[in-house]
Amino acid sequence: MPILQLKLSGQSDAAKAAKAASTLSALTAKILRKDPALTSVAVDFLDPAMWFVGGRSLADAGRASFWLDIAVVDGTNTKDEKAAYLAAVFAAMGELLGSLHPESYILVREVKADAYGYGGRTQESRYVEKTLKAA
Repeated sequence: MPILQLKLSGQSDAAKAAKAASTLSALTAKILRKDPALTSVAVDFLDPAMWFVGGRSLADAGRASFWLDIAVVDGTNTKDEKAAYLAAVFAAMGELLGSLHPESYILVREVKADAYGYGGRTQESRYVEKTLKAA
């Protein structure tokens, strides 16, 4: 049930947004073991002339960039899974965007299960319910 917030440099492009969302959902399922039916991806575009790295705009540098912030429940993924996810996402965004600036960032934000959820319920309550049903 992760929520992914993705910023891409460039002009708004629905096809590119859909491709990015699909790619990220697939990687999140494969590497972080998250259910794609519960994965949400919000995509925003930012003009490269308004995105600066080291004081220079991406437009001036002739580069693309992205910023991904994904929230997952703490303790549900290992360090190795998170490292593999960062590498795979960076590679995939490079394929999608082209000349990718190395200063493109990914944050896997781990949040407490009792402070995170959807549909008006916390992930902690879902975990407890599932555990009780299994017992």
